[in-house]
Formats: sequence, C-alpha cells, structure tokens
Amino acid sequence: MGCKPRSNSKVECCFFLLKGGRFLLFLCETKNCASMSVLVNKNSKVIVQGFTGTEGSFHAQQMIEYGTQVVGGVTPGKGGTLHLERPVFDSVEDAVQKTGADTSIIFVPPAFAADAIMEAADAGIKVIIAITEGIPVADMMRAKPYMKERGCILIGPNCPGVITPGEAKVGIMPGFVFKTGRIGIVSKSGTLTYEAADQVAKAGLGVSTAIGIGGDPIIGTSTKQAVELLMNDPETDAIIMIGEIGGNYEAEAARWIRETGNKKPVVGFIAGQTAPPGRRMGHAGAIIGGADDTAAAKMRIMRENGILVAESPAEIGATMAKALGVTA
Repeated sequence: MGCKPRSNSKVECCFFLLKGGRFLLFLCETKNCASMSVLVNKNSKVIVQGFTGTEGSFHAQQMIEYGTQVVGGVTPGKGGTLHLERPVFDSVEDAVQKTGADTSIIFVPPAFAADAIMEAADAGIKVIIAITEGIPVADMMRAKPYMKERGCILIGPNCPGVITPGEAKVGIMPGFVFKTGRIGIVSKSGTLTYEAADQVAKAGLGVSTAIGIGGDPIIGTSTKQAVELLMNDPETDAIIMIGEIGGNYEAEAARWIRETGNKKPVVGFIAGQTAPPGRRMGHAGAIIGGADDTAAAKMRIMRENGILVAESPAEIGATMAKALGVTA
C-alpha cells in the first residue's frame, strides 16, 4: 500500500496491507520509494466524499490549510465543477482515474455512508476514513466484510480520523495540538485523542501518527490492528492506547502486546470509570455488558499484560514519560 524512508533505520521503506483480516508489514531497501508512514503522509492523495456539503467543505478546507494533499472530491450531480479550487467528480471511480487518489475521507449522511465506503473500495481506494456518525449497524455488517474482501483499510466510522503531524491530517482533529514526534496514539475517543496529544506535548514528546478508530459497535479497524501498525512502525517508539467501557477491543490488544513480547512501551487509559452497568454512555453509546466490560476490569487486564495505566487523562503524558524513562 505504501512506503516511507526511515531516517533511523537501515530499512528505507515499508509496505503494509490487509490480508486475511490481519495487518502485515513488509520491509525493503529500495531507494526510490515515495514517502509513506502509518496510513497517511505528505504523499497521500486524498479525496473527500461529500465534498460540497457543509461538513465536507469545512473540514476539507482545514485539511488543505494543514498541508494535506486534497486532490478533489465527490458529490454526485456536481461533477465537472470546482470547489475549494479542487475538481468535483460524480463518482469515486472517476476521481481515482483523474487524480490518482489513494485515500478517501467520508462526510456522507448516515443512510448513504456505507454505500460510499463500498464505492471507495470498488474504485481501488486503499485507506478509507469514515467520519460519519450514526451509520446503521446493519449497513456496517455489509460494509465491513466488503472491505476485507477487497484488501482495504477502513478507519471508523464515527471517528476523528488519522493524522501524521507535519505531513497530513485526514480527519476533523485540531491539527495545532499535534506535535511531531515518536509516540503513536490509538483511541476510540476523538476528544481523548486530542487530550493525549496535548499531554504528550506537555511532557516534551511528540506524536508519530494518531489513529482515531471510532467508538461504534462495528468499526473497520480494531484497537489491536491499529496498535499492530504502530508496533511495526520504526518511527514509533511507544504507544498510547485509549479505550472505553464495553466490548473486548482493549483486552484483545493488551493480550496481543504481551504475546508478542511487549516490544515497545504502551500506556493505557480507559474512559467511563464511573459508568453504571447497563446504561449507554456518550454519543457512541458505550455500554457495560459484562464483568470484563468495566473500566476497572480493562485496566486490570492492561496491567496484567505489561501496560502502564494512567488513572486519568491528565496523567497520560507523565505516564508515557515514565515509561520511556524521561523527565516530563
């Protein structure tokens, strides 16, 4: 899917793809590679689905101002026009053929968003980031296996996106919060992604790539899969893993980290520590459905698997500095 020269490694680039439901990393020493980091970078060619809508317009403008290579967008019926000085296309297929786009961000209403995801996959887009909140679960049950069959990576839905600071912002996050560095962030919460980035900066550190995986019941990329990408990234020294009550994503990731040898320091935080069982919390509807779904249980599992746990968001940066043995 892509490659990136590695400044601190003899290996000059890496490729990753989705095969059989797993992320795989391949290393090479080819000197004439285009730059590529985890998921997005300065060479990513991005299109915006729902380009001319209110949300699509606002965030596309923000991405352009950040320096992201937004090469156009898709709004059916408006093909052939210009918007934000970029071409508008009637279909993703047309956009890919005319621009060479390899990444898409989706701001399409919930009722049509799953179809937009599958359209991007059909057109050959390999990194698809769905911001849309409220996509029906039944629609995502169709879209997720569709993505898997076509070897695409889907981030989201109901997520803040992905950012490689100083290179590309493909999402809705405030870019100024993210400072360039070597700490990877994986989070189910948009707001806590920003808080973690701020805490990392206050600790004198910075971020390699931050991945907001989304908080919906069915998402394209799990916590473990996102952590695996960062664990295999030579330009990421340590990882912050932020979860919340409900589901088993964090426990699965924690056990995988231990099974693979705790190769990099990981700091964990779980939101929803005061949430009562059986009640949906937050806009993503997180719910405690069993004994292992509570924040306390997830924090215990993290600790049992060698992860340093921050008790509150305000401690994330200091805990990471401790994990790396530096003074915050």
